[in-house]
Amino acid sequence: MSVVVVGGGWAGCAAASAAAYAGANVVILEKTDMLLGTGLVGGIMRNNGRLTAMEEARAMGAAEFFVLIEKAAAHRRVDFPGHRHAMLYDVTRIEPAVRAALRRQGVELRLQARMTGIIKSSGRLTGVVTSSDEVIPGEVFIDCTGTAGPAQNCSRYGTGCAMCILRCPAFGPRVSLTERAGIKEIRAGEGFPQFEAMSGSCKLEKKSLAPKLVAALERDGVLVIPLPEHLQKEEQLKRKACQQYALSDFARNLVLLDTGHVKLMTSYFPLEILRTLEGFQDAQYADPYSGGKGNSVRFMAMAPCDDSLKVSGAPNLYCAGEKTGLLVGHTEAIITGFLAGHNAARLLAGQDPLVLPPELACGDIISFMHREMKKPEGMGKKYTFSGSVYFQRMLEKRLYSTDEEAIRARVAAANLTGVFKRRLVKKAKNILI
Repeated sequence: MSVVVVGGGWAGCAAASAAAYAGANVVILEKTDMLLGTGLVGGIMRNNGRLTAMEEARAMGAAEFFVLIEKAAAHRRVDFPGHRHAMLYDVTRIEPAVRAALRRQGVELRLQARMTGIIKSSGRLTGVVTSSDEVIPGEVFIDCTGTAGPAQNCSRYGTGCAMCILRCPAFGPRVSLTERAGIKEIRAGEGFPQFEAMSGSCKLEKKSLAPKLVAALERDGVLVIPLPEHLQKEEQLKRKACQQYALSDFARNLVLLDTGHVKLMTSYFPLEILRTLEGFQDAQYADPYSGGKGNSVRFMAMAPCDDSLKVSGAPNLYCAGEKTGLLVGHTEAIITGFLAGHNAARLLAGQDPLVLPPELACGDIISFMHREMKKPEGMGKKYTFSGSVYFQRMLEKRLYSTDEEAIRARVAAANLTGVFKRRLVKKAKNILI
């Protein structure tokens, strides 16, 4: 009774965890040598509506997963421009913790295993093929490959590829499971507006900054440093995937967050200019991130899927994370990952898939995003609990709350308390065959 997860970012790890909780045998294929993908330059949780979403997910059975993140927290209840009560986790500590937790659940981790092909039988996926020609069989599959596309897209749509967070030159370009399965993806420029965008932040080596900056950052978790007027670049904001950080404050200032390294809240900033600023004379970007030149270009191709995250036209394929649509953020990836992994187990158990209700922010964002993506104007937006168009919707619908007891009551009213911890699969019996 096996589930194969392709892609080991936050979405893939959450999907694997949920499927394992439900009783399935699970394997993750990750093309690089580390899990969490862009989560290795992430580090922000619980800002704005993400607090609500995280507590909903916790009440639904993802508590232990979020405890891992909280144990790696460097700062709590941090406010920065446009955002309140953020938790900043240490990106240098989180990956080993997640890796160990998945192994304790019995999840098989296959690192440096890049999926390149698939095997089908009678219209169903039965296995995936790696770049080393190894066949990994499975009964249900989850596409968590992301939306970045091959490395040349960063040159075509960005400012050049130079070994960014996605590490394509070292480990090979992303390959979409959905595309390999013969499903027509939603692609930028193919009957849709151009919706690709750059990652919204990059990373500086903490030791390369002036000691007084480091001390202030480690004390407060955040630094906001005004920029000279001639260095303020409002036009860069439009290129960010993370539109919740596309506020004027992020153009007028350097916004720095302490996430183990120093998270610089801009897609890129030329190093020679950065070094002209007080305290940044010796600044260095952290390898393999190339924030002096550009950043990863994402949202190149997404999977057509329904609100249960089942991929249209594929009887045993689910998706999670950015693959589900114009959904931005690690909290968002984790929640869709848990839903996809849980539904993969439901398919193994012969049960109908779960669709999260609109009374929960975790359900409303999925259905709202999918409805909006059917409109031309909706394809030009990004959706996240932490800002932009969806956080405004949360406020209008009164879905945003910081009252943890009230959030748990909301989940209980939907009869979903602990749903992601329910045992669904009897491993001794294969229901699908």
